[in-house]
Amino acid sequence: MSGTSERTEGAGRLKVVVADDQAAVREPLAAVLGLAEDIEVVAAAADGGEVLAAVAAGPVDVVLMDLRMPVMDGIETTRRLTEEHPEVAVVVLTTFADDESILGALGAGARGYLTKNAGRQDITRAIRAAGAGQSVLDREVQDRLLATARAKAAAPAPSDTAGQPLPDDLTPREREVLTLIGQGLSNRGIAEKLFISEATVKTHINNLFAKTHIRDRADAVRRAIAAGLA
Repeated sequence: MSGTSERTEGAGRLKVVVADDQAAVREPLAAVLGLAEDIEVVAAAADGGEVLAAVAAGPVDVVLMDLRMPVMDGIETTRRLTEEHPEVAVVVLTTFADDESILGALGAGARGYLTKNAGRQDITRAIRAAGAGQSVLDREVQDRLLATARAKAAAPAPSDTAGQPLPDDLTPREREVLTLIGQGLSNRGIAEKLFISEATVKTHINNLFAKTHIRDRADAVRRAIAAGLA
């Protein structure tokens, strides 16, 4: 009876890879996260190549990702994971909160973005949310995105669509999808939220991007914020 209980408990734990090029950050962080009953740190990686190897060895549910790493940085690693292992969620944990880093990571498919001012509870909450297909952005990141969107909406560049109203021919479902993209959900997360398949989500996104002239996911996040949907 006890063996069955242990297997059931273990099966429900989120398997996490901690990625940071500094051992002084990586190792204590892995140790602290390992104290959570529902989290199991299965690997610690010093660069993007090690992250991809750990995920390939799997199973992995969430990668806690630093952005500035040798060999392959966090944004490129996130992009590779999104393409090759879409079932694996990425939560960025970094000292950088500039527009390029935030939009680059979210555009690559990250479900969460935290700065290293985040405490243990913030990090574990973001990992759990990402594992459930949801998104968590810390307050500094949210404020930065809102400020950027407002600035672009106030003075849009000729090629920028953020300040333009959404077209009238968007369907209610396409608006829902744009809202969820703006909240940081992945295709899988959107599918689970709306109880539809990922293939259907992709169809809605393709239609949405065509109608609104949105270029990519980062552009969609800006557009959703500017339209008051996120």
